[in-house]
Amino acid sequence: MAKLVLIKHPASGLIKNGRFGFSWTYFFFGAFVPAIRGELGVAVLHFVLSIITFGFWQLIVAFLYNKQYMTRMLEKGYVLADSADTNAKARVALGIADSAPAYQSA
Repeated sequence: MAKLVLIKHPASGLIKNGRFGFSWTYFFFGAFVPAIRGELGVAVLHFVLSIITFGFWQLIVAFLYNKQYMTRMLEKGYVLADSADTNAKARVALGIADSAPAYQSA
């Protein structure tokens, strides 16, 4: 089940809802999800791949879509902007390294 996390673009102040975990929305609606989120190129690619694989693509991507979307948003400059607990869970789910260094060099 997908968990909600707020993301914010520091330069513009725009706040969006991000998600991590299994995407039931993508499972049921497929390529319409990236289309509604404004990723038309991704939507077309996913639609074509769903047709080619007779829908099997949609089943597999339901496990991956939210992480891929969040990765694209973070690469565009968005940062996690929710509570500390939710941000920590999102970092673990998305594989984001903690901002504090794991070790200190001498």
